[in-house]
Amino acid sequence: MNQVVIRLTDYGAVPDSGADALPAMRRAIEAASRVQGPVLLDIPHGRYDFHSDEAIRTPYYISNTASESENPDVTKTIGILLQGLKDLTLEGNGSLLVFHGKMTMLAIDGCEGIRIRNLHADYEWPTVTEMTITGVGSEHFDAEVHPDSRYAIEDERLIWLGEGWRFTEGPMQAYDPIRDTTWRIDNLVERASRVEELAPKRLRLFIEDAGQLSGLIAGRMLQMRDGIRDQVGAFIHRSRDVSWSGVGMHFMHGLGIVGQFSENLSFKKMDFSPRAETGRTVTAFADFIHLSGCRGKVEITDSRFVGGHDDPINAHGTHLRIVGTPAPDQLVLRFMHHQTYGFDAFIPGDEIEFVRHASLLAYGSGTVKTTERLSPREVLLTLETPAPADIDPDDVVENVTWTPEVRIAGNYFARIPTRGVLITTRRKVVIEGNRFERMTMSGISVADDAESWYESGKVGDLTIRNNRFIECGGPDHPVITIAPENTELDAVRPVHAGIRIEGNRIETRDAAALGAKSAGLIDFIGNEIVMTADVASADANKPLQSLMTLTACSGVRIAGNILAGEGLERVVRLRQMPADEAAVEAGQGLRTIAE
Repeated sequence: MNQVVIRLTDYGAVPDSGADALPAMRRAIEAASRVQGPVLLDIPHGRYDFHSDEAIRTPYYISNTASESENPDVTKTIGILLQGLKDLTLEGNGSLLVFHGKMTMLAIDGCEGIRIRNLHADYEWPTVTEMTITGVGSEHFDAEVHPDSRYAIEDERLIWLGEGWRFTEGPMQAYDPIRDTTWRIDNLVERASRVEELAPKRLRLFIEDAGQLSGLIAGRMLQMRDGIRDQVGAFIHRSRDVSWSGVGMHFMHGLGIVGQFSENLSFKKMDFSPRAETGRTVTAFADFIHLSGCRGKVEITDSRFVGGHDDPINAHGTHLRIVGTPAPDQLVLRFMHHQTYGFDAFIPGDEIEFVRHASLLAYGSGTVKTTERLSPREVLLTLETPAPADIDPDDVVENVTWTPEVRIAGNYFARIPTRGVLITTRRKVVIEGNRFERMTMSGISVADDAESWYESGKVGDLTIRNNRFIECGGPDHPVITIAPENTELDAVRPVHAGIRIEGNRIETRDAAALGAKSAGLIDFIGNEIVMTADVASADANKPLQSLMTLTACSGVRIAGNILAGEGLERVVRLRQMPADEAAVEAGQGLRTIAE
């Protein structure tokens, strides 16, 4: 069937005019919805501005965003809403879409066969503000505010301003342009006893605690945000076969692109970095791509993730706690984390597993027959068969139908204050050919928990191969970490299994190459580990970090690895596990210590 072409400019949008293109986009989408068959919604090349005044406002509960107290109103302000559409291509032709005011730039709801191509999206006034330190005194520091950050000084306090928003407090990060690295710090604007304006965009902040000034250096940049995730960059909800290619997301407010209970998602040649002409250093208020309860195949390839305030990629499910059993075949389940609640976590036909809170091990399964929403926090499930009789307090349930296969390949990660990739899914995962530069925490992290974020998902088939890790992590964060948050550990019955780490180059200063807990069948084979610490200047009173630490693991094989340099103790440290569960091949320069 031939594709019907609908041009945005035919519905009133005028490129490069500064006029609001949002009404024209809405009319074009309405026209596309009336077409029977494939549609190309074409955006002729140019700049298009989208203002929040006429944006669609609709409530959505979105995982990992904000609690009832942080953001009581879950209404999202949506710039471009694709709802109930099938076989539509949004072709940008390299256009720049600029959004004014806090907005979810794009929402894809209940759609199938959606392709987003060749466009760039940005904010006119980002909700993360930036300033550069120009000088440091004994009781103050001076800073130059970025042209895209606006402010006022009220009662000698600095207030950040934007289109429909203002804030005074929130998280802060420092950015070192020499090492191209970011990390979280205390908010120095909050700590300032007073602020003076020396000239437009030039400030002096007085700090009474001299210790707060000790780490400041002229040329470093400070990034600030309010911390409330009241919008997201884009939202993919209950949709399938959605692909993004050649898209630049140059600033996203709140959580980034969120896929929630959607199927078969593809992200190729994405550019998550600031536009060079803006001189900004921040792309994302929080995560870049966040996948909660998705299924099918997810591919994230050949993309750049630069300048975030949280994790570039996080894929997980959600554990809900069992808080009642009104009948043998019924469960009352509760969302436990304050920032995750309200969405439909189950539909009839979904398979669930019962999971012990302390061990994170499954002990039963069931199929959902019906669901009833009791409140935004609680849901009643009726199952096809009775639930297990031995449910313990605080046990949880995972929806195992909505768990994806994931491939993450050929991507670049930099200027990240947290981890590079968080992955918890039972299906096949391949992470290969990526470059991770100076993640402040681990390059790759596998979790699973039922007591903090309640992000669910045991790993059963994970391959990490041919990646390069450059100075990721630190003494408390191994370069690769397998760390389920279970308190009952049994090496013979691990939470995660089937993990292959092979052919990677790991360049590390003070971070262990691998930290693994409650994991079975681990192959750590053919990796090159280069230790780059300056041993001569190291603290003699501080013990060296072990190259690897294994806790309550089984079936571990370490072979064919090459070690170079100094700075870590060439030891595989074993805890709470038999020594024969770790087979360390001779000739690698490694020794084993069992504790």
